[in-house]
Amino acid sequence: MSLLASKSPYFATTKSLGALFLFIGFGLFLDSFYMVSQTNNAQLFANISMFIGFGIVFWQVNKRVKEQMIAAVIIATFGEYLFSILLGMYTYRLGNVPHYVPPGHAIVYVAVLYFSKASSIIKNKIQIERFLTIFIFIYATVFLIFKNDVFGFVMTMATLLILRKKPRERLFYLAMYVTVAYLEIVGTTYKCWWWPNTAWGVFDFLPSYNPPSGISFFYFLLDLGTLWFYKQRHKITWSRMKNIRKIRTNTID
Repeated sequence: MSLLASKSPYFATTKSLGALFLFIGFGLFLDSFYMVSQTNNAQLFANISMFIGFGIVFWQVNKRVKEQMIAAVIIATFGEYLFSILLGMYTYRLGNVPHYVPPGHAIVYVAVLYFSKASSIIKNKIQIERFLTIFIFIYATVFLIFKNDVFGFVMTMATLLILRKKPRERLFYLAMYVTVAYLEIVGTTYKCWWWPNTAWGVFDFLPSYNPPSGISFFYFLLDLGTLWFYKQRHKITWSRMKNIRKIRTNTID
């Protein structure tokens, strides 16, 4: 049974986000402080693991998603060097940008995309969105109260407010938020990277935690950039798809 055509939301979730979460946990463990105590090649092992995983995913997806993965790697590489190396918004363990990070962004994008496009997930879209929204609000509130994560809470509220008027993209970005929250908790727990105790170490009036709860807000820039790249390369196809959507919407109304 294919992921997109699956009739069970549990199967679709397990095969997309479940598999992704396991891969994230394994891959980041290879670059963790546990591995550093055993070998000097921890980050090399993590890089190899990521390139193998990226290759497997790239081989299985269609041409359109392949293009989006390549665009995601390009944008993520630029963004990582800008935000981490030049601006110092967060710091990786060796003070570099690990080679596994940009392709990792692409894999996260694909897994969340396939989850949000699965027929069984779409069928239960409203219930899933409600559950994720409540979970995210509680998650950010807990971080605010117990970790003084004002920065993360502000970004979370901004995300939820923006998504109120984005029904088409809402499920994807809510799932992306949860995925990034998991990724950040694993990465910072393993000490693969860390965040300063105020917003980017610059804005003292915005206390932050390591990691900030709502940091997925900036991951959205990657998603939007990836989609923009695809639109620019396929303007005619994208225009045709938008027209089909309008026709379907008018027919339903």
